[in-house]
Amino acid sequence: MTYCVGLMIDRGLVFMSDTRTNAGVDSISTFRKMQVWEVPGERVIVLMSAGNLATTQAVVSLLDERCRSISEHGPTVLETSSMYQTARLVGNTVKEVIASSSPDGHRGDSYFSASFILGGQIKGSEPRLFHIYPEGNFIESTEDTPFFQIGETKYGKPIIVRAYDRQMTFPETVKLLMVSFDSTLKSNLSVGLPIDLLFYERDSLKVKLQRRISQDDPYFRTITDGWSNALRAAFASLPDFPE
Repeated sequence: MTYCVGLMIDRGLVFMSDTRTNAGVDSISTFRKMQVWEVPGERVIVLMSAGNLATTQAVVSLLDERCRSISEHGPTVLETSSMYQTARLVGNTVKEVIASSSPDGHRGDSYFSASFILGGQIKGSEPRLFHIYPEGNFIESTEDTPFFQIGETKYGKPIIVRAYDRQMTFPETVKLLMVSFDSTLKSNLSVGLPIDLLFYERDSLKVKLQRRISQDDPYFRTITDGWSNALRAAFASLPDFPE
């Protein structure tokens, strides 16, 4: 299982993904689920993935390979004219990979399915964020839908819905996402550390910060311990049911 979040704030885009994959409780591995293509001063493209590992790796590898050679499939992610066209390119690549992998042809609900969060900015346009489905179609983030989640989403969503504010600072946003991930990690063992974090600042056209957060990260430990204590204190402060 996987948990990835892409979130838009006034300052830019924040991405966070776990790194655990498993084929049962006795077969757990660590794989990076966040891919970045960057041309400083021209574009930053971030892609996070969830679903069948072979499918997600094939999609990322194919996109990356086509950046290194002349492609017969049109512009690469380093050449697309807009983020919308980049989302179309990724969606078409997803369909291509799943269709070639599935013995029954392309089906979004097949064993080979995968979903993606795509975000970034290309010079001359605004930062944009997309959710790409296994069928290859996609939706874009709006004022009403400022974030996307893929993978194991249900445990980490409530805190984002309650606490998110588009005017949040980057440090506040990281704190919010760490609480969201902490809730997910404690509820589902198939989501696990380390966590990859990336911050893209609006109009900078370069990655502002990229970091891997491990089990012994002091800030993460502060957040997870503090959140547990705060929840217990909040629960204790609520009135008991009247008999």
